[in-house]
Amino acid sequence: MGNGKRVVLYLRLSKEDMDKCGSGDNSESIINQRLLLTDHALAQGWTVVDTYIDDDYSGLYDDRPAFDRLIRDSKLGKFDIVLCKSQSRFTRNMEHLEKYLHHDFALLGIRFVGLADSVDTEVEGNKKTRQIYGLTNEWYSEDLSRNIRSVYRAKMKAGQFLGSFAPYGYLRDPEDGHKFIVDEYAAGIVNLIFDLVLQGYGAKTICFRLEDMGIDSPTVYKKKQGNYANVRAGEFTVKYNLWSTTTVNRI
Repeated sequence: MGNGKRVVLYLRLSKEDMDKCGSGDNSESIINQRLLLTDHALAQGWTVVDTYIDDDYSGLYDDRPAFDRLIRDSKLGKFDIVLCKSQSRFTRNMEHLEKYLHHDFALLGIRFVGLADSVDTEVEGNKKTRQIYGLTNEWYSEDLSRNIRSVYRAKMKAGQFLGSFAPYGYLRDPEDGHKFIVDEYAAGIVNLIFDLVLQGYGAKTICFRLEDMGIDSPTVYKKKQGNYANVRAGEFTVKYNLWSTTTVNRI
């Protein structure tokens, strides 16, 4: 039964899977993938030596952090088997299927097993099945990508906002997140900036005036409203609540 074999689990969840989980079907979730694969490994007498998890990454590309670490570890001889829920969890790219499953892993003596679709590189007659799965998985991703682009184009033509946050001076309409309503306070600051420009002030002078008046910069203002996550919140301008000429010019 393969006792003593070192196996690693590869788990992946992408945006389309998370949408599915959110609608009540969590069969693809990271937790359930892990439980399914761990149970199978134990039943086979394999020893799970590591688990690689890529959360919110497409299977079309191989520049995934955990995937990249798995490939590096494979070359270091750290395991004998890669176990996934399915071949599509590992890759949806036909080129990567041939590169990793049929070439690199074969040279390294590593077996790949996709549990749900009965993919197993140890089974010689299984190769054509793997290649068919590879093609259908890649076609699925291409169709999904086209469908998503079509949806975005339709929403843009309808005048719907698709960004994460409303621009300064506006708020998302609580009844329709694709539309804006005026943020009266911020709109007043925008009008003030326009008035100062019409009076002949330059962007740098306007920045000084706004700071002297104690007016929060857009980033600080949005953070105080609790609707803005700034990944560079430690920047000097944010820390000291400074206005930038770039912000003023954009407004």
